[in-house]
Amino acid sequence: MIDEQKIKEQIVQIATRCYDRGLLVAGDGNISVRVGENRCIATPSAVSKGWMTPEMMVTVDLDGNPLEASPYKVSSEWPMHRVIYQHRPDIHAVVHAHPPHATGFAVAGLALDKAILSEVVLTLGCVPLAAYGTPSTRELTDAIEPFLQYHDALLMANHGAVAYAGTLEHAFNKLETLEHTCKISFIARSLGNENTIPDRAIPKLFDIRERNGVMPFEARTGQACGMGASAVSTGQADGDRISLTRAELIELLTQSAQLLTGLNKS
Repeated sequence: MIDEQKIKEQIVQIATRCYDRGLLVAGDGNISVRVGENRCIATPSAVSKGWMTPEMMVTVDLDGNPLEASPYKVSSEWPMHRVIYQHRPDIHAVVHAHPPHATGFAVAGLALDKAILSEVVLTLGCVPLAAYGTPSTRELTDAIEPFLQYHDALLMANHGAVAYAGTLEHAFNKLETLEHTCKISFIARSLGNENTIPDRAIPKLFDIRERNGVMPFEARTGQACGMGASAVSTGQADGDRISLTRAELIELLTQSAQLLTGLNKS
């Protein structure tokens, strides 16, 4: 049986961690945990995440209706949590915040779609940028819905970021990884060069994350960013896989054309 009091305490701990790390300020952001098929515990609206207590948490159904008496209301952005839970039965925790570097990417119109760190490919994959949608409206849920199946974190244009996972700790880890990677990318771009992992190495990383159950095989082509797309193979058995970079493919086609030209002349 789920200890809901413990869940409330964990939400406060994660919210405080987000506040202390500058991932959100004032009344920004919201966090929720699904504790039953139609029962969730969430942070209250318009309360600083750095000063909350477990008693302030609200318990609602998936439609945001209160299930317990409370002087607090659930965030007006609850529809974002609802659509994530509805599309991903494996998800039991959602963390939404405004991390400075990640939100900077979102404001600049940039997705985190380059393979710059192997650890990020293994644990998070690419993070697409959803189009702008007014918070708390259908516009926002419509904007993120197409990305939910194969992505565990999203950037939302001119808004912020959201990460979700099977546990609250894992959801926070994904958000923290997103912010850390955006910061590294920003530094690399500021220095004038952002090298990426060679395409030929991407399938090896995909193999590892699939063996560890992090993402399904379908995410290779299902993720919107196309990370390492020119080297992503579709075979199921290692012996059937052939990975080529763009340069290798061009060279192979050129050689084939030259060979055909020679045969025609003869």
